[in-house]
Amino acid sequence: MINHLKSDRVFFKTMIAIGLPIAMQNLIASSLSMVDTIMIGQLGETEIASVGLANQITFLLHLFLFGISSGSAIFTAQYWGNKDLANVKKILGLGLVSAASLAAVFTLLAFFIPVQLLRIFTNDPAVLALGSDYLRIVGFSFILMAVSFTLSSVLRSIGEAKLPMYISAGALLMNTCLNYLLILGHFGFPALGVRGAAIATLISRVAEWMILFGLIYGRRHLLAASIPELLSFNRHYAARFFKTTFPVVLNESLWAVGVTMYIIVYARMGTNNVAAINIASTIERLSMVLFFGLANAAAVMIGNQIGAGDLKKAFSYASRFAFIGPSLGVLTGLMLIFLSPFMLSFYQISDSVFQSARGILLIYGLIMPVRVFNIVNIVGILRSGGDTRFTLMLDTVGVWVIAVPLAFLGGLYLGLPIEKVVLLIVIEEFFKAALGFWRFRSKKWINRLVGDSAHQHPQETAQQLLPHDMTQEQPLEDGAAPVKSHTRSAIDLYDLPVNDPESTETCIGTSAGELK
Repeated sequence: MINHLKSDRVFFKTMIAIGLPIAMQNLIASSLSMVDTIMIGQLGETEIASVGLANQITFLLHLFLFGISSGSAIFTAQYWGNKDLANVKKILGLGLVSAASLAAVFTLLAFFIPVQLLRIFTNDPAVLALGSDYLRIVGFSFILMAVSFTLSSVLRSIGEAKLPMYISAGALLMNTCLNYLLILGHFGFPALGVRGAAIATLISRVAEWMILFGLIYGRRHLLAASIPELLSFNRHYAARFFKTTFPVVLNESLWAVGVTMYIIVYARMGTNNVAAINIASTIERLSMVLFFGLANAAAVMIGNQIGAGDLKKAFSYASRFAFIGPSLGVLTGLMLIFLSPFMLSFYQISDSVFQSARGILLIYGLIMPVRVFNIVNIVGILRSGGDTRFTLMLDTVGVWVIAVPLAFLGGLYLGLPIEKVVLLIVIEEFFKAALGFWRFRSKKWINRLVGDSAHQHPQETAQQLLPHDMTQEQPLEDGAAPVKSHTRSAIDLYDLPVNDPESTETCIGTSAGELK
């Protein structure tokens, strides 16, 4: 495997070209997140709570947009591999209409009933007043966020990851600078507090949308489709699209609620435990940015090969990513373990919180290879072949049958230390790795969604086209037709933060330490 990897420069060149920009976006977002949290934190606990709770509504919108953009991206990756630009534009149009329509509903809710939405989380009058002001302003950016989200996802799926990286990085930096000016009132600007944070987010999203559209249509990019090209889909086409996206939306919704259950357990275990898990999660997030990019690169590259009909190369690429990810995870995990005391030294915390956070980071470091395999396998491999029903089952069982019950058992019933509760929760990673590896080896996840129009076989899969022994250089059988499948797919949850300037602000309950 290692010698084979060394000899394939094209593979590595493409992987780096796609994965590195996405990893850099996540790194920038994670770094600026810490800065923005400090700014809002200077206002007081009520302000932090109001912004954090209001951002829960945005987070929910993110989940739905992720499902829609995931469906767009996987179809686009396969159509792009099949050199079918007309259908790429059609999928882009369907994704834009779906995402913008959903965002419009959230905009109306945020403007007309923000207090009712926030009462789901709190009854504190001060928090409700500040949070509703914030949500009303930010809500006007939801449609722009949906458009940018979908366009960036489709750009990555055709191998153009640098453009969305530059634009979203610029938007994130603009958001941080505007926060500095408008929240705290520097350089003669008014100190608007929470309203300033909302205005900064709105301005940043407007700028991101204008630059993205300007570059695509101003430079006559391949995605610069006309309105008739974007709206040329029919009811059957839309039904197949939503059949792909719905399992992802459901998957991420169930996962998000599961993560909320972990947070409830941590909160009831005491303030020190909450501080320890939040600090450890922040540090872990920085260590994981490389693998978010790697998973995205896998989804695009494998999807391109499936769309092109080269299912043998698709499986070969998947095997390489399944080897590279955990291998890098071993090195990253060791670095996380040995550098954790140094990184924790930057925090002014008690010795008990320091030791708890260090213990949690030790666990995260030890399971890093397993967690990385799951990220790459679920997000980059299985979903790229349209196998989202299986990944929905895998994630849902892992969180709700294993992790959540063990969290409540260990944290609230047995009263175990926070480190042991985290250890119980991460057992789900081993379950997902074992079952996910079996699915990967079975090749049942490879489904071509975009078969040539002359050959439409509704339910053939990779096992009918791939030789069982992938180690031999055997060609596909003569006359093996491209396959059209009606299964599901997606591209990446872990890509959520990079398109959204607001994600650099406080969002309760979405720490990367809880990521799959």
